[in-house]
This record gives sequence, structure tokens and C-alpha cells, in this order.
Amino acid sequence: MKKITLALSSKVLAVLGMVIAAYMTIYKWTANDGMCLGSGDCSTVNASPYSAVYGVPVALVGLIGYLVLFLLFQFEDKHPILREYGFIAIFGIALVGFLFTIYLVYLEFWVIHALCPFCLASQATMTILFALACARLVKQL
Repeated sequence: MKKITLALSSKVLAVLGMVIAAYMTIYKWTANDGMCLGSGDCSTVNASPYSAVYGVPVALVGLIGYLVLFLLFQFEDKHPILREYGFIAIFGIALVGFLFTIYLVYLEFWVIHALCPFCLASQATMTILFALACARLVKQL
């Protein structure tokens, strides 16, 4: 993939992740089960003790992570430090996001025994972002 295609794809995925995470943050704060589509497993996941980290909704953590990634993608060609080291920062944040995603998938499948379609969409988005960050890292080295 060309560098421009990787960057654009990454920006689009970061925006998609922000939308999903914002939706799930609103759902967590409002507990409006009407927002849960499908089997109702959203409410099971949302009500679990794993839906927050030290009182902060996991979806909000995701929203912040996606926003930081988007800002890095947006400004990496405009700031000297980001031009030189932005791809490493992107890789690092995407790696942390991906590792957290693995943990969340484990919780959904083997601990909570419920699958939230929005959570799975966010997890897939982060996984693809991580793969793109790996590809960008390889291209830079």
C-alpha cells in the first residue's frame, strides 16, 4: 500500500472508531437500552464491572485513543517532530489499543459471555488500525 493510502485509510478508521466510541460512551452514561441493537448483549456488556476503568467508561478511553490517533495522522506532516517520530507514536498507541482490544475480546467471550456488536465493531476497527500502523512502521524502516 502507498503511504498516502495508508494515511487516508488510517484517518477514516480513526473517525469511524471515534463515532462508535462516542455512541457507546453516550450509551454508558445514559444507560438507554433503546440504543442497544441486536441481541441485547450491549446492555450485559455495558452493565458489567469491566465496562469502566477506575470509573472511566472504557468507551471514553477508546474515544480518547481514537482522537489522539486521528490528531497524529492529521498533523504528522505539519510538525517537524511528528514528521520524524509520528509513525512511532502512532504505532505505540495502536499497539496499546490493540492489546487492550485483545483483553476486551477475552472478557466478552470468556468472562461476560455476551457480545456487544458496537464493541466488536470498535475492536475490529482498532485491529485494522494496528495492522495499518505496522505496515506504516515497516515502510518507514
